[in-house]
Amino acid sequence: MEEHVEERPCDKWKGACGLYNYSLKNVFTWQLLKTIVMGQVLSLLICGTAVSCQYLADSQVETPMLQSFLNYALLLLSYTTILSTRKGDKNILQILKTKWWKYLLMGLADVEANYAVVMAYQYTTLTSIQLLDCFVIPVLMLLSWFFLKTRYKLIHFLAVVVCLLGVGAMVGADILAGRNQGSTSDVALGDGLVLISAVLYAVSNVCQEHTVKNLSRVEFLGMMGLFGTVISGIQLAVLETRAVASIKWDLHISILFAVYVVCMYGLYSFMPVVMRLTSATAVNLSLLTADLFSLFCGLFLFQYTFSVLYIVSFIVITVGFIMFNAVSTYSALPEDNSTEVLADHTAQSSSHYLLTPNGDAQSLEPLTAVAAL
Repeated sequence: MEEHVEERPCDKWKGACGLYNYSLKNVFTWQLLKTIVMGQVLSLLICGTAVSCQYLADSQVETPMLQSFLNYALLLLSYTTILSTRKGDKNILQILKTKWWKYLLMGLADVEANYAVVMAYQYTTLTSIQLLDCFVIPVLMLLSWFFLKTRYKLIHFLAVVVCLLGVGAMVGADILAGRNQGSTSDVALGDGLVLISAVLYAVSNVCQEHTVKNLSRVEFLGMMGLFGTVISGIQLAVLETRAVASIKWDLHISILFAVYVVCMYGLYSFMPVVMRLTSATAVNLSLLTADLFSLFCGLFLFQYTFSVLYIVSFIVITVGFIMFNAVSTYSALPEDNSTEVLADHTAQSSSHYLLTPNGDAQSLEPLTAVAAL
């Protein structure tokens, strides 16, 4: 007679969080360390763009579309050129024949997301932008759930809450230091632009994750360079012709533009690598520390006031990021193949057990992999 073992409350909690079979050795791996380091490299690149933008603004240069255009043009010269030299279905002409409208929408979302958040600084405060920009994370999780079939455990939602608490600590430090930069000319409009930007970034990032994981990084960057250059070029001609003509070019201004474009090009080139290893949501959680790196630079470059809360914020966000990556997300079974795969699994269940003893849904990953093949 089999002995019935009662499941303890802590076991139920571990199962809900996805930590049923996890130990510290399983969590703190070289893979996690590499993910953290790569995420902070992305944050440093964003910090470089923020610092160069601040110096350009101090020099009375406000041409966000020109800056975006130069970045997309660099992507065009490198990755789009590579696509042009490929043969067969991977050639740029073949891609345009079948998927041109998809990449047009992706490029439009990316360009307008960049433009909207820069415009928001003219109408609302930095504090509002920092808080509302976090809206990209829940939107990303929602879009990933429906379109990428990503499934999350309880610990993933807890990790997001922890990261947002870290952002709250950073904003609190800004308020205590009196660093409430930005404008208040039309707060409602500015906040609305930030929310629009967050939604567009989420759309762009979900499309990017799907493309780099199912197609290729070069295809994504090449098509983004093509359509981004065209879209930003049109907006540049319409909106910033006078602003560009009034720039007083010298070595200082040229170096600032070069720093911005190199950092942005590095960000666009490196982000798909990190996203392929993790997910769009994980990447955006790691990018929450970008504002902190900018603040640390501001302590030396712009004489910002230091606060211990900045260190606390960095630690809290890092802890949240580790929590999120401690348990991998998984993809649900494709709807069109789920019945066939499950039927096949049932027929073989007498000799092969693919489900874990606790019936954890994460154990369906091998089935998903087989279905994808």
